[in-house]
Amino acid sequence: MSSSIIRDQKNDHLLTPGNSALIIIDYQPIQLHSINSMSRSLLVSNIVTVAKMAHSYQLPIVLSSVNVKTGFNKNVIPQLREVLPGIEPFDRTTINAWEDKEFHEAVIATGRKKLIITALWTDACLTFPALDALKEDYEVYAIVDAVGGTSVLAHETALRRIEQAGAKLISVAQLACELQRDWNRSETVHAMVDALTEAGIFLQLE
Repeated sequence: MSSSIIRDQKNDHLLTPGNSALIIIDYQPIQLHSINSMSRSLLVSNIVTVAKMAHSYQLPIVLSSVNVKTGFNKNVIPQLREVLPGIEPFDRTTINAWEDKEFHEAVIATGRKKLIITALWTDACLTFPALDALKEDYEVYAIVDAVGGTSVLAHETALRRIEQAGAKLISVAQLACELQRDWNRSETVHAMVDALTEAGIFLQLE
């Protein structure tokens, strides 16, 4: 029993550590406390798991916040900042992050065409940049259990809208397995197992 040769990491049609970037938008207290589509504690746990995974697989990460410098909002939640040391958020005033020049340039600078986009809310801050990215010929992947909306209906409607426009919906578990792809990749297998354990899919064995 042997693994096949690792496929081209840049041109693979699936997500790989070499062809994708993670975009994290507006995981801030006001947005978090207005989420009603899923458990807020689970949402925080899942986005932290995603961020840790991206760091382990060395994905480029673009972090954004809104209205911190204007004083209307507080910074990115500490749970997320703790696992993203050295990554400063691009603070903006636009509801649509894609309309912020510095954010847009940072996404382009990753050199990746597959964008894994997470944001609060699904209704706006995920939907609008996802639609704009698709228009600019990026592939968009939204992690459905690491994003949230103002209601279940609003969340599901927003996901339908971006899916109809061409976005692909994935889960935390799917992302972990897609990036890892082979148990024999020993340098990152622990990252996958940790992600699946933290997401409640694997049980932690003594």
